Amino acid sequence: MTTKQQMTLDRALSRYGVASRTTAREMIRAGRVRVNGRVLRDPESWVTAGNSHQGKGHGKDVIQLDGQRLKPERKVYLLFYKPKGVIVTHGDPSGRKTIYDYLQRSPGRNGRELGVGDKMAWLAPAGRLDKDTSGLLILTNDTEFAHFVTSPESGVRKTYLVKVSGLMSDEVVGQLASGVRMKRGDEAKPLFVRRTEDRGKYTWLEVILTEGKNREVRRMVEAVGFKVLKLVRLAIGPLTLAGLEVGASRSLTPAEIAALRKRQ
Repeated sequence: MTTKQQMTLDRALSRYGVASRTTAREMIRAGRVRVNGRVLRDPESWVTAGNSHQGKGHGKDVIQLDGQRLKPERKVYLLFYKPKGVIVTHGDPSGRKTIYDYLQRSPGRNGRELGVGDKMAWLAPAGRLDKDTSGLLILTNDTEFAHFVTSPESGVRKTYLVKVSGLMSDEVVGQLASGVRMKRGDEAKPLFVRRTEDRGKYTWLEVILTEGKNREVRRMVEAVGFKVLKLVRLAIGPLTLAGLEVGASRSLTPAEIAALRKRQ
């Protein structure tokens, strides 16, 4: 049985804030990682990670990348207002703009700026938004926190504003609120759906999810015969867009992090 400190080598690199697990696997297979002085090329090798002052003598494995010993990095938590048309990835072969183009210099604690290229500032999104969706996105190097925010079991609410391609009847809005089966055969089970207004030829909805399936809002609206014309994530748990301009980011406060960790 493994302890809380035991994990696979690729997860350990991710936990230390070095890179995503996918990139970590490539580093390991390339022979760039040593554990207690020995090269390990299997990402699934079990290691025991610890604090920086603990070494092999304390039952913790010494992990090195390119000859440099890895130490737990300071945790970084950013709230980012993703613009529409920007993709959530580290790089795009087609040259499309990514969220990291906006995060080249991001505010850290105590006013320190964190460059995305800096190992201290390796950040990954806690959940994703598709290219045509704007709104709140959390980026962090704390993989446990990211898992908590995205896991349906945690119940963290994601609130969306949706403009649909027509006027929805109360019956259809109620159908969405009750849950619908989507084209892939999976079900959307929103926590809450309500009409906010009918404006011209279009209905605007507020939708709250705790699941986070791929393109879930768009697919559930399509399941009842409409299309999404505009989609904005307004909130993640208690966090909102208030005070944040499109394309801007800021650090989460300790109080905000604690509030997100609470069961919803």
